[in-house]
Amino acid sequence: MAEENQAQPAAEQQNGTQFPPQFFDCVNEYLELTNKQSQQYGEKNISLAALFASARFNAHVFLANVKPIAAAEERTAFLDYMSTMYRRMLNEHLDGMGEERGIDVGDSELADEYKAAGVKIGRLKDAPAAANE
Repeated sequence: MAEENQAQPAAEQQNGTQFPPQFFDCVNEYLELTNKQSQQYGEKNISLAALFASARFNAHVFLANVKPIAAAEERTAFLDYMSTMYRRMLNEHLDGMGEERGIDVGDSELADEYKAAGVKIGRLKDAPAAANE
């Protein structure tokens, strides 16, 4: 499946974030499993199951790594961080997959970052260049 072989999101390539190859091996293995399960149980059911499992696992990781005395104090920051990270990832994938499939997915919440990095994706490809660029 095309999603399993996607390159690193454009914004992260521009920011210099590098992931080791095993990161993408894990992602691809997970996608293979969800694609198989989707055929049996339906995409919407597996999407919800994946979100539930991710939330459960990330709660476990938080609790395994935070000092118990600090858990209550750090909870809100953890929730904000994880929510922001998920929203960014979702934006990147909507932008990239929309581009790949020729679907207008609307204005990206990351448009300013893409523009600053010189990335032209989605509606930014059609935007006129600024006069002083």
